[in-house]
Amino acid sequence: MYKNILVPMALSRTKDTRSAVSVAERLLAEGGKITALHIMEHIPAYVASYLPGDHAEKRRERTMELLQQQIEGHEGIDAVAINGHAGRSITEYAEQNGCDLIVVASHRPGPGDIFLGSTAAWVVRHANCAVHVTR
Repeated sequence: MYKNILVPMALSRTKDTRSAVSVAERLLAEGGKITALHIMEHIPAYVASYLPGDHAEKRRERTMELLQQQIEGHEGIDAVAINGHAGRSITEYAEQNGCDLIVVASHRPGPGDIFLGSTAAWVVRHANCAVHVTR
């Protein structure tokens, strides 16, 4: 059983992330905690210059709303949204926050994943803690 579980969530893959949350809840030790994490990709400066000044703040607020909707009905799960590269940010967040397990959902690998890799594959290769991959 694990005391500090991180569940990275893609807001577009609701079914997959709900499955990952269910797995995390089953693996959680009594008194432990689960964190739902969403990574917001950086907007390039040349694009950001054309966006309204409050775009980043509104984007973060909307992201948190969607993240809260995904974990609705699950007790005691913290929601966190950060900026960064998906795979790298997940492993860094897990290490900095003392996570002992990452439960990450993965799609069925396709030809593009051979050359580019997937977020789940990055996490499996680079995490300093246990990783549970769900399909």
